[in-house]
Amino acid sequence: MPYLMVQTNQKLEGQQEQTVVAEASRLVAGQLGKPEGYVMVAVESGVAMAFAGSDAPCAYLELKSLGLPEDRTPEFSQALCAFAREHLGVDPDRVYIEFAGPDRHMWGFKGSTF
Repeated sequence: MPYLMVQTNQKLEGQQEQTVVAEASRLVAGQLGKPEGYVMVAVESGVAMAFAGSDAPCAYLELKSLGLPEDRTPEFSQALCAFAREHLGVDPDRVYIEFAGPDRHMWGFKGSTF
């Protein structure tokens, strides 16, 4: 059930946004070793954002997954920052990432929980 939410002040147009969603989905599945069929990605582009008092390109990402291995978050951070640079034009020093590994009973799916 990995979920990646990406918010950025960079404007993505049409197909560019869908490309980012597809690439992010593949990245998350690969990094976490989970089937892409369970990965959900949301992208919000053109969001009014400032970081360090500047509206230069920036991004906020949330990666949530059951059983998220806390010892691998530095690796995930590196991969997600590289993704933000390549696909959003955002330098890693202008990216915040929140990692969360909820308990299975705190994540619903198909009218039940995991």
